[in-house]
Amino acid sequence: MNIGAAARASGVSERMIRHYEQIGLIPPAARRDSGYRDYSDADVHRLHFIANARDLGFGIEEIGSLLALWSDRNRASGEVKALALARAEELGRKARALEGMRTTLLDLARNCAGGERPDCPILDRLEE
Repeated sequence: MNIGAAARASGVSERMIRHYEQIGLIPPAARRDSGYRDYSDADVHRLHFIANARDLGFGIEEIGSLLALWSDRNRASGEVKALALARAEELGRKARALEGMRTTLLDLARNCAGGERPDCPILDRLEE
């Protein structure tokens, strides 16, 4: 299938497919006589795997590791679990940081009269 069909089937944009190919997450696609890329069902399956990993917050390097583990039938599942737990911990840290920012913004907004007066605790806090 051509890159457009592979993009539709995998949910990965054509631009990202080219990027993943360039950085080695997917092997270079076979080429037709016309020079156009020709993707197999296995390529689409790999792209779908990458998209799912991205949706779970894995970075490019981690996805490369996951792909290597996925391809290695002699792997230990503990390696995969360790990657998943590390990603979950990082997401937890980010979630706590975001919740802290949200709480601060809500507190600042509650302390702001929001009227016609120029004094603003939100701007005062940003100025600190």
